[in-house]
Amino acid sequence: MTDFDLNNTQAFLLTDKDQSSSLEVTSIPLALYIHIPWCVKKCPYCDFNSHEMPHDMSINKFDDYVDALLLDAKSQQKLTQNRQISSIFIGGGTPSLLPIAQYRRLFSGLQACFDFSPDIEVTMEANPGTLEHAPFSEYLDVGINRLSIGVQSFDDNKLSDLGRIHQAEHAISAIKAARKSGFERVNVDLMHGLPNQSAAQALFDIQTAHDAGATHVSWYQLTVEPNTVFYRNQPILPDEDELATIEELGRDLLLQLGYQNYEVSAWAGRDDKPCRHNINYWQFGDYLAIGAGAHGKISTPSGIYRFSKSRLPKDYVGFNKTGDAPKMVNFEAIPQEELASEFMLNVLRLNSGTPWSMFSARTGLSFDNISNIVKRLVAKGLIIPDPNILKTTDLGARYLNQILREFL
Repeated sequence: MTDFDLNNTQAFLLTDKDQSSSLEVTSIPLALYIHIPWCVKKCPYCDFNSHEMPHDMSINKFDDYVDALLLDAKSQQKLTQNRQISSIFIGGGTPSLLPIAQYRRLFSGLQACFDFSPDIEVTMEANPGTLEHAPFSEYLDVGINRLSIGVQSFDDNKLSDLGRIHQAEHAISAIKAARKSGFERVNVDLMHGLPNQSAAQALFDIQTAHDAGATHVSWYQLTVEPNTVFYRNQPILPDEDELATIEELGRDLLLQLGYQNYEVSAWAGRDDKPCRHNINYWQFGDYLAIGAGAHGKISTPSGIYRFSKSRLPKDYVGFNKTGDAPKMVNFEAIPQEELASEFMLNVLRLNSGTPWSMFSARTGLSFDNISNIVKRLVAKGLIIPDPNILKTTDLGARYLNQILREFL
C-alpha cells in the first residue's frame, strides 16, 4: 500500500482487519520524530537523509517547511488513537539550523495538535558550531529539555578526517554552555574506531566529554556505509584487534566514570536516565513521524504498520502548496510472520532485558508462536532461563545475530 490517504484514516483504523486484532493499542507508548533535513556540510561518513542547506535559504523557505510539518502533524492526529505523546526527538540533518522563531511556531502548533504527556521528554540534536544555534536557554523556553550534541571527537585532526566543521574547543564550549543554561540532560555523541585512532585517543574523547559535563554518552563505532564518500574512498581504520582493545578499555573507563550501559552504544550517567525516546524504539513502541524522509511505526486494531515521507525537502514541502499534507509513502503492514523477528531485533539491544509479557502486548502474537525457538536458545545458553524477563546471556550478547536468525 503506497501514498496512503490520510483522509480515510478513521475508516482504516476500524477496518482492514487482515492481521491480528489482539493489540491493546492504548497501552503502547507513542512518540513523535521530527526531521530537519539540512546541514551546513554533508559529512563523508553520513548516510542519513541530510542535504546541504542552499545558499539562498530564506525565512520564507523555513516558513514553508514548518507549515508542511504542521500540516503533516495534523494529518496524523487520528493515528494517536487518543494516546499522549510521551517523547519527541528532533533529528537531522542539523536541527539547530532551524531558527528559534520557527521552533516557537512549531511547538505552538504541535501542542494544539497533540496531547503532550506532562513529563514529556523532548530531545534536539545540535551541532557544536557556535554560529549554528540560538542561545541554549531559548530552546529550554520552547520546551526542549534534552540535548544531543554531535561531537564525534575532541581531536581536531580526527574532526578534520570526519569532515566536521567544528573544532574541539567549540564542542567543549557547547557542552558547558548547555549545562550552564539549565539543561540537566546533555548527551554527547562520540565515535570510536576512527581513521588511525589509538586507544589513548578514544579514551581521551570519553574523559573530555565527561569533564565538560556530559550526562549521557552515545559511544559507537564508525562504520562505512554505502552511498557515502567514505565508501567510495575508504579511510584506513583500526584493525579488529585494535578495535577490540579500544572497546574494552572504553567500556572500562565509562563504567569507572559512573555511566551505565543500558543499550549497545548508550551510556547514562549517575545523574541522568536512559533516553525515553530511544527506549521506546527498542521496546517496539509506536512513533509518528513528520519531516522529509521521516519514518514512523504505528499499531492499530488491524495490525502494525510502517510508513515514510518523501525524502527530498522540495518534494515534502511541495504538497502544501495545494493545501494538502505531505503524503505517506510506503505505508505497509509488517507481515505477521515478520513481527517476532522485528520485535527481537529491537528489544535484544537492551542490556537489562524486557518483560516477556511485552512480546504479546507489542506484537499481538501469542508466546506459543515462538516457544520452541526460545527453548532451543535457552538450551544453547544464549537466552537466560527466566519466565519473566527476555534477556541474552553474556554468550548470547556476543552471538546476537545467531539469535536473530532463529526468528526469521
